[in-house]
Amino acid sequence: QVQLVESGGGLVQAGGSLRLSCAASGSIADINAWAWFRQAPGKLRELVAEITRGTSTNYANSVKGRFTISRDKNTVTLQMNDLKPEDTAVYYCHITNSLNTNYWGQGTQVTVSS
Repeated sequence: QVQLVESGGGLVQAGGSLRLSCAASGSIADINAWAWFRQAPGKLRELVAEITRGTSTNYANSVKGRFTISRDKNTVTLQMNDLKPEDTAVYYCHITNSLNTNYWGQGTQVTVSS
């Protein structure tokens, strides 16, 4: 079992920055990949960024060059720069372990005002 606790959401003006963090506890040695997803009202949940155990990264086209995902021990961080109103969503931390079991955080709200 893995428990995920997110922090760092909030309200920011367009062009501003926020940093999201997700701390994992439990069977963290078994984690294969970490990711951030987001879900805006009325929209499907979408992948924002992911990082594997080997530190390979992948980003949604809409955030490339603005967001950076990184990992340190049991914490994954999403640095979000040059935020746009369309980045407004609930952001969820997600991990997959070696058994392909998925775990989700509780979500943190990010609101970008124009």
